[in-house]
Amino acid sequence: MRSLTVLLILLAMISHSHGKRPRHSLNSFYIEPTVGQPWPKPQSIRTTFEQYALHPAAFHFLVNSTSQTCDLLTSAFDRYYKLIFYPSSYLNYILNPKSTDNEIKYKPKKSLHDLRDVTLLKRLNVHIQEPCEQYPALESDESYTLTINGDNGMLESVSIWGAIRGLETFSHIVYPDENLGLAINQTVISDFPRFQHRGLLLDTSRHFISIRTLKMNLEAMANSKMNVFHLHIVDDQSFPYESRTFPDLSGAGAYNQEHVYSQNDIADLIEFARQRGIRVVVEFDSPGHTQSWGRVIDVLTHCYNGGKPTNELGPMDPSRNSTFDFLKKLFSEIANVFPDHYVHLGGDEVNFDCWRSNPDVQAFMRQMEFGNDYSLLEQYYMQNVVNIVASTGKGYTVWQEIIDNNVTVKADTVVDVWKEPYPVELARVTKLGYRTLLSACWYLNYISYGQDWINYYKCDPHNFNGTDAQKKLVVGGEACMWGELIDATNVISTTWPRAATVAERLWSAANVTDPNAATPRLEEHRCRYLRRGIPAAPVNGPSYCDVEYNR
Repeated sequence: MRSLTVLLILLAMISHSHGKRPRHSLNSFYIEPTVGQPWPKPQSIRTTFEQYALHPAAFHFLVNSTSQTCDLLTSAFDRYYKLIFYPSSYLNYILNPKSTDNEIKYKPKKSLHDLRDVTLLKRLNVHIQEPCEQYPALESDESYTLTINGDNGMLESVSIWGAIRGLETFSHIVYPDENLGLAINQTVISDFPRFQHRGLLLDTSRHFISIRTLKMNLEAMANSKMNVFHLHIVDDQSFPYESRTFPDLSGAGAYNQEHVYSQNDIADLIEFARQRGIRVVVEFDSPGHTQSWGRVIDVLTHCYNGGKPTNELGPMDPSRNSTFDFLKKLFSEIANVFPDHYVHLGGDEVNFDCWRSNPDVQAFMRQMEFGNDYSLLEQYYMQNVVNIVASTGKGYTVWQEIIDNNVTVKADTVVDVWKEPYPVELARVTKLGYRTLLSACWYLNYISYGQDWINYYKCDPHNFNGTDAQKKLVVGGEACMWGELIDATNVISTTWPRAATVAERLWSAANVTDPNAATPRLEEHRCRYLRRGIPAAPVNGPSYCDVEYNR
């Protein structure tokens, strides 16, 4: 007990800005990255200058004798061992596990003989309090504590998901060192996320994105402790989801059959995400954004002009019962394929012109006594959809228009705010008592020259006038990368590390707001991505990394 007290006093006295790498004087022109600093910034981190060496032949992850354990933990041990000691081959290993090119070719810079006179960190003991859950959820506990002191370390968490977050942090505080090869400092970290939902939306309809690239993105998300992959899988342009119930949807709705996600692809992606504590929340947006749905299934509204059909199609047709019969079957399938409790139902940007032109829809409006208020028709459609999804046992996330149009939704509904001014929208939605996400200020597809990440970093989900009870209803937020000009050639470098700044805003304490203080840590994190094989783009001007991207 006395030794622990002395350690805590030392940690409190010494700054955590350890480990400056020696650089030439010309480097005054560049951003000087930190060394061994985790991203996002933990809630509490205290380190000393006391260093310990790590060597692959002398280090092990161990499960504490009283800990819970499961396949998720043993798989994480395997991944993080390779990530820490063999980063150059790690990405190929996880993306192509059966490849013959995965042999370890990296030789440690220091031998055990070289390190005979220094203290080696030989083990990280892990203790998980509660039995492992099969899948992460909105309510999952991701807290952990991490202590490095002498030849062993201790990682403690309530859940498996906290252990995975702690292992990620552990991999960040191990850093290359001239004298020790790989080093870690005496450290105590106590950490937990500020917000439960830290998401990233990718759009795979405007441009198809390969499963391999989606997995690379999931790995990048895990590296920044993001925990929700919002998969905007279909839209007007294409329907790349292979439906079991309606296989012709992708047969006619995809760009071609090379641009389709099979059921095996989806299952593989969900499992890859699960291993990293990431939820996959799929979005099937309607009644608008559904042109690709109508290429084979007659569920869209037929548009008219001057009383005659134009051969154009509009939103889903709410005037026909067959539309909802189709949706019941489709969402029943979706509920079985995607294990997360939530499905995103969209509901945004519905154009009423086609509904106004269609004589059958006009007759239905009269029958329902809606007058000429087509927002009531949209409300009617969405009320049916949310009831259909609720009948499957799923919860749902919706874009804010659903609430704008007074649809009656379940108490656990999550409302995604994407319109400005977002402080006004957040105040209004939370005042109605709904759990809320913020996306409005984090549209990463709007690219501007220079350090545009600073704008994302300054945006905060609690930046609105509301009571403490209202602010507790904000469960997090999402960065969005829409796909009009994004595909597998540029999605990773355009998204990362810019999305990491959103990840820090959603994880770290509310007072972690200074972009000047964040810049050198972000520079290190970007270099960390490159070392791990992820082509994260430069975001701070002229710079270099000790390991550059070379693939």
